[in-house]
Formats: sequence, C-alpha cells, structure tokens
Amino acid sequence: MIPPALLLVGHGTRDEAGAEAFRAFVRQLGEHNPGLPVGGGFIELSPPPLADSVAELVGQGVRSFAAVPMVLVSAGHAKGDIPAALAREEQRHPGTTYTYGRPLGPHPGLLTILERRLDEVLGDDDRSDTTVLLVGRGSTDPDANAEIYKVARLLWEGRGYAGVETAFVSLAAPDVPSGLDRCRKLGAGRIVVLPYFLFTGILPDRVRDQAAEWAAAHTDTEVRQAAVIGPEPELADLVMERYRETLKGDLRMNCDSCVYRVKLPGFEDRVGMPQQPHHHPDDPSGDHGHGHHHGHHAHSH
Repeated sequence: MIPPALLLVGHGTRDEAGAEAFRAFVRQLGEHNPGLPVGGGFIELSPPPLADSVAELVGQGVRSFAAVPMVLVSAGHAKGDIPAALAREEQRHPGTTYTYGRPLGPHPGLLTILERRLDEVLGDDDRSDTTVLLVGRGSTDPDANAEIYKVARLLWEGRGYAGVETAFVSLAAPDVPSGLDRCRKLGAGRIVVLPYFLFTGILPDRVRDQAAEWAAAHTDTEVRQAAVIGPEPELADLVMERYRETLKGDLRMNCDSCVYRVKLPGFEDRVGMPQQPHHHPDDPSGDHGHGHHHGHHAHSH
C-alpha cells in the first residue's frame, strides 16, 4: 500500500539558484526516505508548478497527500494561497485527499542552524561584543512579523550575544538600514546580519546588498554577513517531523494573535474574513480558485 505522499509546497522565486536549492532539497528528502513518495512544487514563479508535482505523484498511484508548506512563518501564503492551491488539486484529481501541515518555524532545529551560520562568520570572536540583526521577509500580517521577533529572542537566550535585533527586507518596518542604525545606536561595534530565509533568492540578495551599502557609509562599525538557513540535516528532520504530525492531526498552531480571530489595532476589519487567495498566473486551471473561500486554519481539504 502506498503511504501518504510528502508534498513540499514553496511559494516560488525568480532566482534560479533559489529555485534549484528547493528542488535539490526535495530530491534529497526522496533519496533519504526510500519507499515514501516525495514531491514538491511552487504556487508561482518557478518550475515545477505544484500541479505538475501532484500529477506526477498521482500517476505513481498516490491518492493521499500530506502537504508541508516550505515557509518559516504563517502569513498570507500559508494561510490562504497554499490551501487554495491544494483545493484546486483535489478538484483536478477526484479521489485524492490532502492534509495540510504548519509552517516550519520557530523550531529548535532552525535555531541550531542559525547559530551555526553565526559561528561561520564569527569564528573565535567574542559573542558578547557582537550584535545580531535577524532579517525576515516582512509581511502585512502582524502575527507573522511578530514571529520574527520571537525567533530573535529565542536566538538571544543563553547564547551570549550582546543583543539580537530584528528587521525586514519588505512590507514591514524596520527595514534593513533602520535595523542597522538601531544596532549602532545601541553601541554595537560588530554587527552580524543574519537572513532568516530557507534558501537563496532575490530577497536574501537584497538584504546583502542593503547591508553592504550601509556598511560602506558607516566604516566605524564592523558588519559581517551570514548565510541563509540552507539544506541542513536539521531542516530535513524538521520537514519529516511536520509530515508525521500532519498525518496524526497534531497541528498545534498558535492562533492567539491571528488577525482573523483577534481584534488587533489597525486590523480590526480582518476578524472573521475569509481568505482571498491571489491570482497565480502559473497555475494551469482556468478559474484560478476565484470564488472559493478557504477558511483560515483549515488543515484538510
């Protein structure tokens, strides 16, 4: 009997190196888990489209899917776009079923990788003289942005850094230059810019470029740059953990500060709103899911 397939779902990127990093990670998981159907696709921008990956697995006899969103925080893609994409696949392939997992972070395994990235650029230098600037993607969802601050605090706890500050590369404040300004005003002599991204891509490149530009204008402050998370063993273990909990229905999503459930200042009108997945031009379906409102936190379709 064929077990439920592990289906990794990414957003997509216009950066070919980043897209290939995702595809290589999917291949790696398949090689390390013989007997388990493993596939992965994007909802836009990059090949393969999610629809192609699902069709390939269905052609192998798969009828049950456990989808793991390859995102670090639960923002619009995880809450609306990916569930809508899975619903479209269920319509395309009658008789298939889908359970939906939770985002990857924050998780101790990811913190271990982040610390490794810092070690790579710090070597034997004193952590107490180092301030880390953790840079997330940024979102219009305040709950998602708050998750980055949580990661920063967890990274700071017990590791001996002078501090761990937070910034975003898009859609939210503070931006990267403002975050670096804050570190400097707090007395940082050495700053390590740490991108909170799974793989390389346009946005991590933008973080690097903005940090380099700021450093060139502030030569009295040492700025070092760490790498993205990447396909580390801890990431593979985490994805498999999310797969197993998805099958068990053990999805302990924290909804206490979700704008679709709680009135947050400036976002009161979002309470109770249905998700409105945006148009994905790379999806081959004709209706693109318009008119289908998939409720937030629905874990199966």
